[in-house]
Amino acid sequence: MRYVPLAEARRLPFWKRPTTLLFLMAAAMPLAFATWSALLNNFVIDAAGFTGVEIGWLHTVREIPGFLAVGVIAIIIFVREQVLGLVSLALLGAATAVTAFFPSLGGILTITMLSSIGFHYFETVNQSLQLQWLPRDRAPQVLGWIVAIGSGASLVSYGTLVATWETFGLSYMTVYLISGGACLAIAIYCMIAFPQFEAPNPQVKRMVLRRRYWLYYALQFMSGARRQIFVVFAAFMMVERFGFEVHEVTALFLVNFLANMLFAPLMGRAVGRWGERAALTFEYVGLVTVFLLYGGIYYFGWGVALAATLYVVDHLFFALAFALKTYFQKIADPGDIAPTAAVAFTINHIAAVFLPALLGYLWITSPGSVFLLAAAMAGISLCLALLIPRHPAPGNETIFAAVLPAPAE
Repeated sequence: MRYVPLAEARRLPFWKRPTTLLFLMAAAMPLAFATWSALLNNFVIDAAGFTGVEIGWLHTVREIPGFLAVGVIAIIIFVREQVLGLVSLALLGAATAVTAFFPSLGGILTITMLSSIGFHYFETVNQSLQLQWLPRDRAPQVLGWIVAIGSGASLVSYGTLVATWETFGLSYMTVYLISGGACLAIAIYCMIAFPQFEAPNPQVKRMVLRRRYWLYYALQFMSGARRQIFVVFAAFMMVERFGFEVHEVTALFLVNFLANMLFAPLMGRAVGRWGERAALTFEYVGLVTVFLLYGGIYYFGWGVALAATLYVVDHLFFALAFALKTYFQKIADPGDIAPTAAVAFTINHIAAVFLPALLGYLWITSPGSVFLLAAAMAGISLCLALLIPRHPAPGNETIFAAVLPAPAE
């Protein structure tokens, strides 16, 4: 195994550089996860007769590994982050590939747990590697391109699915095998083709909780709680209320990723120019509006065209979430990135463990109330985002730093 210091990696051919590896991983993950998400609601309804209660429990099970992402800290004592990330990506691909072999409640929950371990551990390590490998002055722009590449991979996958699902009478098994297998193949290629990159700052291999990161932790918690409502119930609404079929749900996802592919690089440049506070404020104001309109669909009977439009707009706002990563990159001690990425993922998933199942019961009595709750959460996130200074840095983590300096720990 070849080890290459990050400072020397720029001398490597483009196809062997750290940024290229990040791009490939960004393309591989959605091939499995996004396809799984696109088919999920139709698959669980067709194969196992899921209602809002079962879908809530499924997503609660799916989020348990996210809550336990802090375990990454213990694993990286023995396993390099780059290796752990690629092994986790391979697990996600393999589990997605065999999803349709288990068309029952117990089988779906089991395979979902396995794919979720792969997804959440990959995302935890991937976020850490991005912040360690990308220079601060270029991070927003490169992260925008990473989002765009992931969206482009999803665009190819979904475009193929929309064009062939009805034409060739594809089955859930065929699509899951192909998409999961492609993710697995890319992960194996990355294990073989790339050297191990050595970041200049050794990472702390223990849990890190610093009081001066409190705003980042709070924003992560609210982001996880709010996002779960969208992830679990927005697409489920399109199937349950409006009767969307697989190719129609996938077409909606297709539009989402096309929009992200076009706008994410522009968002990256905007974050670099205007700062994280402006970007996150814009995101949260937009999300409050979107969730209020979602609630109006149930309370006032607004139609499918509005619901589909809101779904696309919602995804665009969520694409700005990488501004939270760059905010942390600017305030963090370099050695804190890996352990804090794991802690932040756990914080992000605290509400995710119980919220989907709990709201599943609310959904069957008052679906509109679920989205009004999400609007309130987005409002709290907006208030927190306004506490970010224009130029965050160590010692300047919040707008209160000038009068109330944050402690070192």
